[in-house]
Amino acid sequence: MSKVYENIADSLDGVMKDGMVLAVGGFGLCGIPSDLIDVVRDSGVKDLIVVSNNMGVDGKGLGILLENGQVRKVIASYVGENKLFAEQFLDGKLEVEFSPQGTLAERLRCGGAGIPAFYTKTGVGTLVAEGKPHAEFDGATYVQERAIVADVALVHAYMADTEGNLIYRYTARNFNPLVATAGKITVAEAEHIVQPGELDPNNIVTQGVFVQRLIKTTNRVKDIEQRTVRPVAQKQGQ
Repeated sequence: MSKVYENIADSLDGVMKDGMVLAVGGFGLCGIPSDLIDVVRDSGVKDLIVVSNNMGVDGKGLGILLENGQVRKVIASYVGENKLFAEQFLDGKLEVEFSPQGTLAERLRCGGAGIPAFYTKTGVGTLVAEGKPHAEFDGATYVQERAIVADVALVHAYMADTEGNLIYRYTARNFNPLVATAGKITVAEAEHIVQPGELDPNNIVTQGVFVQRLIKTTNRVKDIEQRTVRPVAQKQGQ
């Protein structure tokens, strides 16, 4: 049975449900599965627990799920670029579990590797560690962090083959490989889809065994949160 879905809306058919844990790749607006996020919005599911480095920006990326009132809880490491995210959190309308960025990455990796928990020094002595088991190793105190396994994981790739093997492009790789392995069901969108054998196996990052469904992305603008440039220096005589 083919993993490739021609109709983007059908790619999440039968797997979305209220209250589910949804892990989403990307960093800011870089490498986010925009088409799949649109499908989640259109599905109307609610009370979602979203795991992502951050929640995009207002009106873009995962920010559209916040605007649509579909998110109950967020597990993330960063809030700053999304005003609505901060407002809902401060107003008590949104539950937020902050996780240090490296810890969040390792929680997802462990979820994909079948490791239920691990110990880290990051966060010891802070609010992050409150209520969590502690242990001492070699004279130092560590806090236990639980792995994350999502009901559904959404990722964006640059290239894929029809078997679901994925290649990412530059910094758009970010959290995507970790998220891809942490989902009970992983759905990937790719900018280019080729036949098996056309990808260099040395460049494949996520193996197809982790990906259950695949779509080709639409041709859309890749947004940037903050475009920072400097004036072009004028050459002498111009």
